Amino acid sequence: MKREIIKTLDGSTTIFLKDWDEFYHSKHGAIQEAKHVFIKNGLDLFEDKPVSILEIGFGTGLNAFITFLESIKKKQHVDYVGVEAFPVAPEEVVGMNYVQELGAEEYRSIFEKMHQYDWNVKNTVTSDFSLTKRKQFFHEIDDHEIFDLIYFDAFGYRVQPELWSTLIFQKMYNSLKPGGVLVTYAARGVVKRSMTEVGFTVEKLAGPPGKREMFRAVKKV
Repeated sequence: MKREIIKTLDGSTTIFLKDWDEFYHSKHGAIQEAKHVFIKNGLDLFEDKPVSILEIGFGTGLNAFITFLESIKKKQHVDYVGVEAFPVAPEEVVGMNYVQELGAEEYRSIFEKMHQYDWNVKNTVTSDFSLTKRKQFFHEIDDHEIFDLIYFDAFGYRVQPELWSTLIFQKMYNSLKPGGVLVTYAARGVVKRSMTEVGFTVEKLAGPPGKREMFRAVKKV
């Protein structure tokens, strides 16, 4: 499948899958989307407390890196697990301009290490941030009440509807602690139905630039 590195409208890069007409991040702004969906409407709910995060689709490492920067700023302890079945290529990592666009040159080596770390090993990035990259398919996830927060950043329903099924969301529900939260850029009715079917309470929020709406789902306490 042909892959291209392109610049999104906020100046940050993403990977474009030409055969699918699908982007890893929003073409309207990769960094803007990550900050709006996963930080503002997800991580910021857990101020002043340790948080365990599961990311569905580690991909370019953008969400993990921004979360790392937030942990530095807030002095917050984050235990981060990123799941990815098809890791991006080293040359694609080099082509990502997130360090520059985020003004985080002092942490360039951290971004690079995030992609160099061995899979399926818990890595201590700093005293407040750990990263475990799990190379597995989403349907293989079998955690039980481990995570406070899920970043659900899979490829879109249009190209991979199986990733947005009741089966997958049941696994997400099982993985969260009671009161846990899942955030995603998606806002399709079929996605909401899958979420509610497994027990989530779903609310529709304003979306990031270029997208009207997004979902946040909460597991019952």
